[in-house]
Amino acid sequence: MKLIIQIPCFNEAQTLSVALSALPRAVPGFASVEWLIIDDGSQDDTVEVARAHGVDHIVRHSGNKGLAKAFMTGLEASLRLGADVIVNTDADNQYNADDIPALTLPIIQHQAEIVVGARPIGVIEHFSPVKKMLQKLGSWVVRIASNTDIPDAPSGFRAISRAAAQRLMVFNDYTYTLETIIQAGQKNMSIVSVPIRVNEDLRPSRLVKSIPSYIKRSIVTIIRIFMIYRPFSFFATIGAVLFSAGLLIGLRFVWHYLHGNGDGYVQSLILASIMLGMGFQTLLVAFLADLMAANRKLLEDIRFKTANLPQNQDPAVVKNDSELTFVTVDKKTRDNL
Repeated sequence: MKLIIQIPCFNEAQTLSVALSALPRAVPGFASVEWLIIDDGSQDDTVEVARAHGVDHIVRHSGNKGLAKAFMTGLEASLRLGADVIVNTDADNQYNADDIPALTLPIIQHQAEIVVGARPIGVIEHFSPVKKMLQKLGSWVVRIASNTDIPDAPSGFRAISRAAAQRLMVFNDYTYTLETIIQAGQKNMSIVSVPIRVNEDLRPSRLVKSIPSYIKRSIVTIIRIFMIYRPFSFFATIGAVLFSAGLLIGLRFVWHYLHGNGDGYVQSLILASIMLGMGFQTLLVAFLADLMAANRKLLEDIRFKTANLPQNQDPAVVKNDSELTFVTVDKKTRDNL
């Protein structure tokens, strides 16, 4: 079996060497362990640092596409390079690489398809109280939306089986962590969590540029999660609230009208009409959104089946949307493909 450890990078020259120095070259259960770097349009010496530390494969974006895009590019490249299991970790050495065997063990033992490393968030000193609260809130939302029991959903330290990686598709441009867990739950993939350790903070988080920005992005991400993966419940709830409010206001007008005071409550009648109309239209949107979600699932199934068809394509070239992304493969690795 082949394990590929992938690291999305954007201007990580200062910390990447530390992260790479800690990565293993041998993991129990795997005949080979290879390293893959996704250079997301870095403008520093990230690629040079990766090559100097013996990275096997480098995928390069022509510009900065974001963490979620880099993650998906890494999965696609790893699959084409023949990975049986893919481990994703960060370039800032946040996660303890010594826990990779524990992360991959449930997959080797056929107990899970995806394994998420659970950090001891409560005792991490460089996490602010607001960030800890939002981490817990995000994990709770994911558990509700996915029917899974993952205590640290925002964790990027995770192991993914080949079959699971082929079925994942991230729509969010900001981060992949929450969405992939929800997809796993909806696709009935077996997903578990294992406790992991963390290292000292080497640099501020790239995703948390400021607390207000992090709160805003987190709220938007959570709303999008429900809109994409629970569309009927999301829109039907809004529609029911609007329709019920309009109905109550309308009944209030009828009560006053029957008691001879209708002329003074015409505004209530207008407001009730507007809210009833908005509620009814939102309920219709709920049904349409549910149909679109069903179509999306069918398209995902078609994508998965198409991806498993035999392909006569050089694994050193990965087509990524409208651009070509090149994977540099050393001669020894290419001969073994």
